Amino acid sequence: QVQLVESGGGLVQPGGSLRLSCEASGRIPSIYAMGWYRQAPGKQRELVARITNDGSTNYADSVKGRFTISRDNAKNTVYLQMKSLKSEDTDVYYCNIASSGGGVWGQGTQVTVSS
Repeated sequence: QVQLVESGGGLVQPGGSLRLSCEASGRIPSIYAMGWYRQAPGKQRELVARITNDGSTNYADSVKGRFTISRDNAKNTVYLQMKSLKSEDTDVYYCNIASSGGGVWGQGTQVTVSS
């Protein structure tokens, strides 16, 4: 089985930056895409950023120009660099891989943007 371990969340002031990391381990099938999602309590999980197997990226409108998704294939790791953070970015962030074996989710990491 594939497991995703997330790190890098925490408390940051508005305008600050964080970098989230998600490392995959175990038997990894052919990957179609890797992405980051976020979810507030009682709300729907939503796509934040995604990178496909050809390197193409897309982002939610709310984070365009502020967040950057990247990957390190040698380390089986996907990153989310978050800049100019706003209070609206406060959520639990989950990484995800979509592959020939289905979808796998990370455990979630809390990002809190507050003064």
